[in-house]
Amino acid sequence: MRALCWEGVDALAVRQVPDPELRNAHDMIVRVRRSATCGADLPLLGGRIPFLAAGDVLGHEFLGEVVEVGPEVRRHRVDDRVVVCAAVACGACWFCRQGLFACCDNGSSTGAAATESAWGQPTGGCYGRPAPLGGFAGSHAEYVRVPYADVGAFTVPDPVSDDRAVFASDAAPTGWMGAELGEVGPGDVVAVWGAGAVGQLTARSAVLRGAARVIVIDRYDDRLRMVDRHVGAEPLNYQYVDVPAELRERSGGRGPDVCVEAVGMEPEPPGLLGGRLGGGADRPLALREAVHACRKGGTVVVLGTWTGFVDAFPLGAVMNKGLTVRSARQHGQRWIPMLLDRMARDELRTEHLATHRLPLERGADGYALFRERADGCVRAVFSP
Repeated sequence: MRALCWEGVDALAVRQVPDPELRNAHDMIVRVRRSATCGADLPLLGGRIPFLAAGDVLGHEFLGEVVEVGPEVRRHRVDDRVVVCAAVACGACWFCRQGLFACCDNGSSTGAAATESAWGQPTGGCYGRPAPLGGFAGSHAEYVRVPYADVGAFTVPDPVSDDRAVFASDAAPTGWMGAELGEVGPGDVVAVWGAGAVGQLTARSAVLRGAARVIVIDRYDDRLRMVDRHVGAEPLNYQYVDVPAELRERSGGRGPDVCVEAVGMEPEPPGLLGGRLGGGADRPLALREAVHACRKGGTVVVLGTWTGFVDAFPLGAVMNKGLTVRSARQHGQRWIPMLLDRMARDELRTEHLATHRLPLERGADGYALFRERADGCVRAVFSP
């Protein structure tokens, strides 16, 4: 089959790779109809995370049709249209039973040693990561093997288009989780740093949960226009205002109740990681501003992709202001059915995020547009 593979730092190519096969009774094979770029792929593409090898298939946000099922798969049949959660989880371990699917003990087939060394404990798997970080081939391909299929794949309702449903794989559950971790409720003022797909969907989730005001901070006017047109939130261009002062002005002088960082790591040049996951310093510029802007007793939620240490984190502000800081990789299995229902009712619209639709053969072009935010690109979506 054809797949979009990493060739080296900032180099991608479509290669012929072996077709996936069922490996155990709970697997199924999905023919990919849509797969999307994601900011979490950029550190991999840029060589800022070790272990990636030439020929590894990238991508983790996808939707497709079932073409083969293992004998123990009960919820899916051949020809079902499904969206697959980016996080791989078994559904049976202690963490999965608590709803913490991204913390699954069994979701990473080969990566326990690397993640335990970096973070103290192994974590769940994800598609499109190198072998020491899980070992599951990515979704920018014609076919994908889906382990634990009854846990991680969900049938898409007929009214929901492919371009809408593909974002239920990762961006939409991540956004909903941001609002849930912040315990956003009626009357809250919420500020979101970053107007990419996750930032916009976090803001939309806050609106759906009844927040009184939702403000999204970014510097790209095309994305901020989306915030106004599609999300129902207030855009704020940080190039022209003192952000903390403006947020106090819009929140009765206190600051937002919930501040969500949806930007992610701004790493130093390649090589700083020194060949070890988590070995380098990330620069949390938006996160620092969120901590300082949040009202006393408020909540700061960290949604961006981070791998290592951060420099000059304002821990004194966290303690003295009595802030709660929460973070996670998305536990999408908890929310994807609900999000698909909201998509079917037109409460949650995501297709505007697919600004560029390309064949898989142009995957390298799509990532170049996405990485540079060129031509108004929010997400590039590929069709094999």
